[in-house]
Amino acid sequence: MARRARALALAALVAALLGPAHAPAAAPKTDLVDVEDEVMCVTCKVPLNIAEGPQPDSQRALIRDLIAQGRTKAQIKQALVGEYGPDVLALPDDEGFGVTAYAIPLVLGALVIAGLALLVPRWRRRPATGMTSAGGRDRDGADVSAADARRLDEDLARYDG
Repeated sequence: MARRARALALAALVAALLGPAHAPAAAPKTDLVDVEDEVMCVTCKVPLNIAEGPQPDSQRALIRDLIAQGRTKAQIKQALVGEYGPDVLALPDDEGFGVTAYAIPLVLGALVIAGLALLVPRWRRRPATGMTSAGGRDRDGADVSAADARRLDEDLARYDG
């Protein structure tokens, strides 16, 4: 009898330890606000969270019904795509051709940063040259006579004054 009680206690302990590990994970509760910002109004072509009118209201009603049925966010989005088509989703697919919507801006940003990294040091090394007031060379390296430099200084003084 004692042996049987120990076996039952051991079985209960094993069931208690293994039970929660095999229980299905509870899906987070989905709400309208969570879905609304990732879905577009199919007639207005604006995000559903800012759209107003009969069509957005019917889409919200469908989302509320699906939430009441206990569907997850992914299931709701699938149902909306089945009902209204892929244009209802605000974000592009994260696979296939939709990846280009994410990849192109990243590649262009990296190219701009690389270009700046190459050009900025060259711009900083370039000597600052300019016109001299007593003659000398202009920015292109051509000789400037004293008369030309004086005339230029006089013209600039008229515009400054």
